[in-house]
Order: sequence, then C-alpha cells, then structure tokens
Amino acid sequence: MENEDQQQSSRPFWSGALTFGLVSIPVNLYPANRSSRVSLRMIGPSGAPVSRRYYSPETGKELEAEDLARGYEWEDGRYILVSDEELERVAPEKSRTIDLRRFVRTDAIPPLFFERSYFLAPGEASARAYRLLASSMEETGRAGVATFVMRGKEYLVAIFAENGILRAEALRFREEIRSPQDVGLPEPEAPDARKTAKFEKAIAANWSPRLKREAMRDRKAERTLQLIERKRKKREDVVHNAAETTPSKVVDLLSVLKKSLAEAGDKPKGNRRATPKKQRKPTRARAR
Repeated sequence: MENEDQQQSSRPFWSGALTFGLVSIPVNLYPANRSSRVSLRMIGPSGAPVSRRYYSPETGKELEAEDLARGYEWEDGRYILVSDEELERVAPEKSRTIDLRRFVRTDAIPPLFFERSYFLAPGEASARAYRLLASSMEETGRAGVATFVMRGKEYLVAIFAENGILRAEALRFREEIRSPQDVGLPEPEAPDARKTAKFEKAIAANWSPRLKREAMRDRKAERTLQLIERKRKKREDVVHNAAETTPSKVVDLLSVLKKSLAEAGDKPKGNRRATPKKQRKPTRARAR
C-alpha cells in the first residue's frame, strides 16, 4: 500500500467495516509502520527543493502530462497502450468492507508473504464486538484472511489479534513470491552430524528468549541525524528556503488506538453509517 508514511496522525486513512458471515464491525485503519530512514531532498542553489520532469530522449524536449500514456511492454521495445477508462473497467468493485473469508492457524501464513503492517481500531459503537473478536482469535490462536479494496486496488490481508488489538498484515500475492528453485539454490543434502553440533553450540551461546527492540535500531539513520545536528549547531551548510513548511507532528499510533478503544466503549449505539468518501475520477494519464 503506497505512501502512507506521511499520514502519522490521529486520523485514519481508511474507514469501513470488518465483515464475516452476518457479523459487521466498523473499523478504522492506521499504518503500523513508519520509515526510520532520514529523508534527504535534492535542493537548488536558492534552497528550494527541485522537482523531476519527464522528457523525450529522442528530442530532448520536456513532456507535459497530456503527452504521457501508460504502456505494457510485451516485447522488447513494443508496448500495448492502456487508457485510464480501460483500467477503470477492470478495477475491482468499490467497497468499504474488509471481507474475512476464512480463519487459519497463526503460524500457517509464512512471514515471506508479509509486506506491510496496519492497526485496526474500532469504529463507531463497535468497541464491544471488536474486543470479542480479538479475544476469540487470540485465545484460539487463529488468524483471519481477508480482502478489501482501497484506491481502486484489491489487497489481501491477514488479521492477527495481540493483546486485545487487531493488526492487519498486507500480504504479497503468490505471483510475487520466488521459490528457492527460482533463485537457483541447490537441493539440500544431509549435513554432517559433528559439524551440525558445532553450529548448534555456537547458536546456543548467542541465544536469547526475546528479541529486544534495542537490537533493531537503524544505526545509519542515527549517525546521519547526529551529523545533521552537529552541523545545525555550528550553523554549517545551512540553506534557508523562504517557502519552508511547518513540519508535521508525529503521533504515537498505539496510544491513539488504545484511546479509541476506550472512548468507543463509552459511546451510545447509533444508527448512523459511515458515508464512503468519493474518489476523484482521473482526467488524464499519469506516468508510473
């Protein structure tokens, strides 16, 4: 799912309902990941960020948006053009539901399929049903497999329950997964027992019952930020951009989710339904 890193706020970027059978639970979707990489922008002599533009390699001229089209390369140098209208006709039907199709053991989904994590928060007057579902899934060791549509694209997700909170893991489709044979790995052979014991001893010497978060730090990002802070204090290589915008406030999403759970439990039930947001129809082709 694309470009949700900037949406680290208390507002969900998707709202709908988690459904299975005759059960429907209104939920809000929040990204559980944010990039720790230090974002460095390309800027010009005046300090203003520069932008990328498309140009024709044949003529060297800059291209406008109306000059661009989408194409699928089916042979070397040969493309099949596809219009926005044609893509709309093959797009999945718009929906505001996460359709839970089946439940499996939590260990039945290989981590290789996991792509991106999201938190599911209870929507209006759904805190009780949300807690019941999370508790039932957690106690039985089950994960749900579901599909839902967002921004004209269908996603496959696995729903997990941990500490009373539902988490959605966006899954890669099977066509996106490579096998060891695709990579060219050889068939496994029976290992030497004595050499295996040596490796087992080395593993045991470095074994820990839990992986601490301190061991999962982005050290390059930390060193880059330290470098930037030293230069800022020395006022070294500082360029001022008059059009500078106010930095966005980062919000702890887990705190927001827990607060949502607490507040939703106190709200009276109502008959209002969330109205889906209208999606703008593209008016021209956009380069990918």
